[in-house]
Amino acid sequence: MDMQHPEYSVVIPVYNSQDSLEELFYEIKKVFTELSTSFEAIFVDDGSKDQSWEILQGLQQSNQGQVRIIKLARNFGQHNATLCGLTMTRGEKIITTDDDLQWPPSEIPKLIQAFKKSDADIIYGIPSSDKKHSGLRNSGSKILKSTSRKFRDTPGDGSSFRIMKREIAEKICEHRLHFIFIDEIILWYTEAVGFVSVEHHKRKHQKSGYTLSKLLGLTANLVVFYTGFPLKVLVYGGFFASFISFVFGVIYIIKKIFWDVPLGYTSMITAILFSTSIILFSLGIIGEYLRRMYVVQNRKPPYNIRRIIE
Repeated sequence: MDMQHPEYSVVIPVYNSQDSLEELFYEIKKVFTELSTSFEAIFVDDGSKDQSWEILQGLQQSNQGQVRIIKLARNFGQHNATLCGLTMTRGEKIITTDDDLQWPPSEIPKLIQAFKKSDADIIYGIPSSDKKHSGLRNSGSKILKSTSRKFRDTPGDGSSFRIMKREIAEKICEHRLHFIFIDEIILWYTEAVGFVSVEHHKRKHQKSGYTLSKLLGLTANLVVFYTGFPLKVLVYGGFFASFISFVFGVIYIIKKIFWDVPLGYTSMITAILFSTSIILFSLGIIGEYLRRMYVVQNRKPPYNIRRIIE
């Protein structure tokens, strides 16, 4: 096997998963041994607080040529860690998965088979039933996916369990925004996307690092960085506010002309508060865009590597 040019690269972002890493790797190794094909596993430690890095070092020493490990300087997030791993791949086809065994490695052949049969640039593994997360986590995931569908007109059914052509991975690696959302970037380059049903298991060890608040924050970043929805709110909201103000203005003028009704304190305060609230809301959205532009212009890196062991 030519480990300098393996057929498959498997990228796994790691965060506080000391209890699942060995089982995960040896299950992956078993799959590719049965497929009689070469592979490499690239683990990216995203600032873990437990013994994940030490366990990864042991795996690398015992499986040199098949395991490469990267340690980031701090926690940058799952998508950023995945991006880092993609930049290090040498395989012709790239697979990404999670570190918690919820996507069982035994389902990898389904991804590969669907990829070979189709002309797609990327194949996503989609759970055959609801993901085995908590109710709150599932709710957050649904909000994130529905956001992608409604605001970007995308399939919205992506997952972290995917296989893609090397050309797509290389395109993703060209991006250096601080906030990275890989599935949205993929859809900038291709609509040749396929899906295959796979199993999704309950998390065996520890709790997920994704809370509902983090998922909502991710959704907010997705909307601001990858859509023009807030600006559309400004345009349509401003038009609606102007229309309402115009209607009320006409009503008050008609009353003044035909019934000599005093405009009064209430109508004036209502108009002032309404228009002021629209202005403040609009300034808030513009300010948020300016803040994100400032981050981008400062070229804040999506990740920073502390150490690589190959």
